[in-house]
Amino acid sequence: MKKLLTSAAMALALASTPQLAAADGHANSVKLQLQWVTQAQFAGYYVALDKGFYEEEGLEVEILAGGPDIAPPQVLAGGGADVMLNWMPSALAAREKGLPVVNIAQPFKSSGLMLTCWKDTGITSPQDFKGKTIGVWFFGNEYPFLSWMSQEGIPTDGGEDGVTVLKQGFNVDPLLQRQADCISTMTYNEYGQVLDAGVSEDELVTFKYEEQGVATLEDGIYALEENLADPVFKDKMVRFVRASMKGWKYAESNPDEAAGIVLDNDETGAQTEAHQVRMMGEIAKLTAGSNGALDEADFNRTVATLLAGGSDPVITKEPEGAWTSEITDAALN
Repeated sequence: MKKLLTSAAMALALASTPQLAAADGHANSVKLQLQWVTQAQFAGYYVALDKGFYEEEGLEVEILAGGPDIAPPQVLAGGGADVMLNWMPSALAAREKGLPVVNIAQPFKSSGLMLTCWKDTGITSPQDFKGKTIGVWFFGNEYPFLSWMSQEGIPTDGGEDGVTVLKQGFNVDPLLQRQADCISTMTYNEYGQVLDAGVSEDELVTFKYEEQGVATLEDGIYALEENLADPVFKDKMVRFVRASMKGWKYAESNPDEAAGIVLDNDETGAQTEAHQVRMMGEIAKLTAGSNGALDEADFNRTVATLLAGGSDPVITKEPEGAWTSEITDAALN
């Protein structure tokens, strides 16, 4: 899954002296740090590599898989990658804390985040969350939820009129074991895991953050501001984004083939074909409508959601310089 496995605090330790090792390397080499393990969530990049789209742009791309112990901003700050994938709450938190990351492209137009609840709890609307236990991912994932509850006027410290927040791990056990009435899921991953456990859709009710107006941008492409000041690096990013978006559009049109390419690149052998095919089908819905350029309205919506995230918002002020259209403008033209 895609977790915001980022810790702005960890990245901050390196932010005071950003490393330019990756940027200073070969003008045609690119290291991309994923934010989770190899899966169809990142199909566009694996397709671009497999189909030679990066090679057509004169690039040598290395895709670095993520995992529970890997914080992409930390890798980027240390010079271990030229570019990273990250959810915007994570990236903006890191930027406010001193790591100058910049969104250079946004392949994902829509959010796949949602709450999945047992229907027999009687939950039919967000107001029915009162008195219930809800599993929430942290490491930055909690902020859309806290903002949502704040807008609904629902406390998150328990009680009959509030919700009890359960810090959810990287699985769906809290729902299956009835430890929570609802859990956080992604349309393309954990929701399918619940179904695979033998639960029918008729037993569930779901609430998509996108439909609640509190969705934040996911899976953006980020680079360090200092590196973008280098014309050679900037040109490399233009070619990288152009080839990556070609990969994403191919993956959207050929989901089964894209899932197969992902499986070919999964060195762990932990993924199954059925799961990756289903995931690719759902991921295609999230990248549909995006040509890679960040929509300023989507950015502003994300910022507003984060600023409204309760008593401990992920960011405390409007970010400046957190994204640029220069790369996509050049890549798309």
